[in-house]
Amino acid sequence: MTLGKFDIRTFIARRYLFSRKEKTVINVISWISLIGITVSTLALVVVMSVYNGIGELTQTLFNVFDPELLVEPVEGKTFRTSSIDYEALKRVEGVAAVSEIAEENAWLTLRQAEAIVQLRGVDAGYGHSCGLDTLLADGEYILKEQTDYGEQYYLLFGWNIMVRMGVNSMTNVPVAVHIPKRGTSSIGFTIDEAFNNGYALPAGTFSIQEEIDNQYVVTDIDFVRNLMDYADDEVTSLAVSLTDSKSSTLRECKRELRALLGEDFSVKDRYEQKPLYYKIFRSERLGVFLILSLIVLISTLNLIASLSLLIINKGRDVFTLRSMGMTSKDIRRVFFAEGVMIALVGCVAGLVLGFVVCVLQQQFGIVKLGANAVVDAFPVSMRLIDFIATFAVVTMLSVLVVALTVRSRGKSKK
Repeated sequence: MTLGKFDIRTFIARRYLFSRKEKTVINVISWISLIGITVSTLALVVVMSVYNGIGELTQTLFNVFDPELLVEPVEGKTFRTSSIDYEALKRVEGVAAVSEIAEENAWLTLRQAEAIVQLRGVDAGYGHSCGLDTLLADGEYILKEQTDYGEQYYLLFGWNIMVRMGVNSMTNVPVAVHIPKRGTSSIGFTIDEAFNNGYALPAGTFSIQEEIDNQYVVTDIDFVRNLMDYADDEVTSLAVSLTDSKSSTLRECKRELRALLGEDFSVKDRYEQKPLYYKIFRSERLGVFLILSLIVLISTLNLIASLSLLIINKGRDVFTLRSMGMTSKDIRRVFFAEGVMIALVGCVAGLVLGFVVCVLQQQFGIVKLGANAVVDAFPVSMRLIDFIATFAVVTMLSVLVVALTVRSRGKSKK
């Protein structure tokens, strides 16, 4: 039995699993174990892919307001573009555009309505470079125009702010914008004394993501500069757009910008701009994977019942195999091989079915979201690492359960 011993053990295990002549309750339990592993593997792959899709969709929505790289002063709130080599910054390889931002908290009032918002003043190229000009739910993308009476400024509202203020793109009544004067306190002062006041017309509404829609109003940067008494080249940050989204381009541009700007400025990528959000997302993703892994573990426990019954049922076969020269160790490996075979077949079948389900969802959007959702169907994003991790976890748990079962039952048979 020394020659081809492994092949003989595998052949016997395969016969036990796929035998067509003998249909007993043990075979049924074995197939139930296989199906359980298949379904749990399928669920793990599909849920992780959908979670990836939702995460990427959320990040894409945030990316409209979070530039690929954000330049901010280390100390203080503002800086002047004349204090840096602004033209050299634009010429850095991999940089597609640099937009100026002046951002401040503001108080908006219109008749009886009011709202505290984050007023983001941007330059003329910002909307095109970040894609905001294509995401309006109402109105048109316009921030400033020249009229016979001077410059007319406009406001783009987040959806929730628009609802609170009761405005839309057809509203022709100017919205009052109040920003506290620098170096003063509002206590004991009138509005005119404590605030710099300006007026702008509603131009449109964007609906991106609830946190953004509930916080931001976008306008022209000169409007914010006038309200804040800033200089003509004074900004709170610079938004840097890149020529491509490759991580290598991001790292190289970030390194060159830091070298160019020096220690007085920070250059933040999107993970550094919202560190808490990305940490929570990664933690939730890991938590979902661990919870689903527990479900996989429960499904592999079915192997204990099927292998235990199989070992008891094949008592005569065990005696025959001993007579043929097989040792107790070889016999245990026969049943171990069958358990691993059940796990591998179920795992591979689950991975294949999971891949098919994800492809169908991507192509046809079978499972729909609500009518007011950003996208019509659940987004799906498959990652190779998820398939590898799923295969590794299912295989590891199955082998562990099978080994413990065969070891304990083998000792009891002695």
